[in-house]
Amino acid sequence: MRRILGIALAVLLLGGVVAVALAGGDKTPTTATKTVKGVIGSEKSEYFRDPDVVKALADKGYTVKTETSGSWAMDQLALKEFDFAFPSSSEPATEIEAAAGVKGAQTTKPFFSPLVVIARSNAAKVLADNNLAKMTGKNSGTLLMGPYLKAAGEDRTWQQLSGSAAFAELTGTVFIKTTDPATSSGALFLAATSNVANGNSVVSDQAAIDRTAPLMQKLISVQGALEPSTDDPFRAFISGSGEPLILAYESQVASLLQQKPGPGATDGMVVLYPDTTVNSPHTFVPISENAKELGSLLANDPKLRELAVRHGFRPQNGVSEFTAATASHAAYINPELTGIRQVSAPTVKILMALAARAKG
Repeated sequence: MRRILGIALAVLLLGGVVAVALAGGDKTPTTATKTVKGVIGSEKSEYFRDPDVVKALADKGYTVKTETSGSWAMDQLALKEFDFAFPSSSEPATEIEAAAGVKGAQTTKPFFSPLVVIARSNAAKVLADNNLAKMTGKNSGTLLMGPYLKAAGEDRTWQQLSGSAAFAELTGTVFIKTTDPATSSGALFLAATSNVANGNSVVSDQAAIDRTAPLMQKLISVQGALEPSTDDPFRAFISGSGEPLILAYESQVASLLQQKPGPGATDGMVVLYPDTTVNSPHTFVPISENAKELGSLLANDPKLRELAVRHGFRPQNGVSEFTAATASHAAYINPELTGIRQVSAPTVKILMALAARAKG
């Protein structure tokens, strides 16, 4: 009887072990131990909403909640309500640190994205035919900033450009739709265009502001109502509405392409890289102790770097990763930024003064 009971007990114990194993009992449960709240640029919303990103962060002990704001307006928020801020460029980070009372915080730049101009194919053709752009393929090219700004300064219309008569949708003044330069990526557009207008040098004093402001005002005032972030103009363009030329981050384009959108979604899209640009290093500013290590994690964790590339961002020192991920979309993307002059932005004080003049 004892032998029979012993065998039965062994069978029950073995069955319990098998049941635990089948239920995943031998795995360490994934539990996020820190909940942090951050304010981010809208171009990173999809990244932080991605279930794979959520899981990767949870595996490292974080639950991340986010709200969006124009990067250049973040310093005006009640920053003590957030654990971190994550603007789309490094220039606002200093102002954010000061406003949050964390000046000298250990900021991190996990990834970056250059600005691009997205054009309808007909608009890109007309620009190229009039030497305002140079095509490098059916869906890619370079915006020639000098000639483009000369045309903008002269208030050129589409109708005045050779070949535009064939395209009824191209009417009115030629302009690039940007966001509000006082709050969002439109500021970086002014940084690049003012550099060209200032003899290819950074605007650094009042005399340079006075010299370039009239042209900057033409670039902005012709647009009418200004969007607070890049997300809305980009979505309007992809849906087939909006202006024929819009300013965007390369990351938005690269992310869209990697999502393999349906047939025709990008057929009429041309990506023009301005030949003078300001790169946009997305800068993580920790505000509370809870978020102190999160920026480094976003920059260095292999899985999170891979996911950043999937969302179109270029990891710092990660050209090869970005090139490999976008290889099948080379018709649109310039992975090495060949032929692109990269310049520094003015100080925040100078740039905001320029934005104020540009908005009138």
